[in-house]
Amino acid sequence: MGTITVNVQDEVEEEFRAVARIVHGGRKGSLGKALTEAMETWIAEKKQAAITERARKRLEKGFNLGTKRYESRAELHEP
Repeated sequence: MGTITVNVQDEVEEEFRAVARIVHGGRKGSLGKALTEAMETWIAEKKQAAITERARKRLEKGFNLGTKRYESRAELHEP
């Protein structure tokens, strides 16, 4: 288990602690649980944003689907 020391705005800290108490109770470790949950959510959102951006760039670039070998669907079904 790692230890991280950070500085955050007082208002954010107070609100985070209050919500952590409500969600996880006031027991020992509740702040750590809430912070871990928040970090996991943040990581998941950033990973998904990166995946979305890569897909968007790929779509903008386009796909080479080969050459068109027929003019209409009917040509495929001629007797």
